[in-house]
Amino acid sequence: MGNIDVVNPRQEIEEAIAVGDLPKLLKMSGMLHGHFCPFSAIGVKAAARSMKELGVRSTGMEEVVAIVETNNCFSDGVQFVTGCSFGNNALIYRDYGKTAFTLARRNGEAVRVSVKADTKFLEERAPEAVALFQKVVKEHRGTEAEGKRLKVLWAELSFKLLDIPDDEVFDVKKMKVEVPAYARIFGNLQCSVCAENIMESRARIKDGKPICIPCSGQEYYQLAGDGISVNREMI
Repeated sequence: MGNIDVVNPRQEIEEAIAVGDLPKLLKMSGMLHGHFCPFSAIGVKAAARSMKELGVRSTGMEEVVAIVETNNCFSDGVQFVTGCSFGNNALIYRDYGKTAFTLARRNGEAVRVSVKADTKFLEERAPEAVALFQKVVKEHRGTEAEGKRLKVLWAELSFKLLDIPDDEVFDVKKMKVEVPAYARIFGNLQCSVCAENIMESRARIKDGKPICIPCSGQEYYQLAGDGISVNREMI
């Protein structure tokens, strides 16, 4: 296993949170996000603030829960630092489209961190990067050289944003929330058509036999870049 602590694989992350080493957290989060960008940096910064504010650790066993309100880069920073993910059932997604999230203990004690509405930290600090982002990412018409230049500027800006005082970027509010019960562990059923295993809670019944959603042709929910939508497999 090398140098990995099998009891606490998040030890390095926890140590960085404890001493406020945001650059280290951002560097590590890049392995999840794939690149460095301002809003993943802001997510790292918000998550570290909330973890220290609540004085919590995360082992991925639902002792703390993160409620994210957007599916953009911000949420990757939150997931990495808090250790709350869809896979460990400690991440809740609410499709509000707000750059904000709430970190909660199991007892409902929580901290909500949201980006201030009047914050102009991108436009004021990196006008060239903002212009390139518009051209390269939003309009998909930048050159290869402009794409590389954007990555460099975006990374530089990401690390600079970590130094901004929290009260210039965030509204932080302590609150009480209702935390869902621990996730149920479901068994599997075998689809009577394609023979693949299905989580019991997602199986449908046709002619008295279990069938998966794609084979049934029924509607399902999908989370993609535009948010949550209802779709249907064509069979």
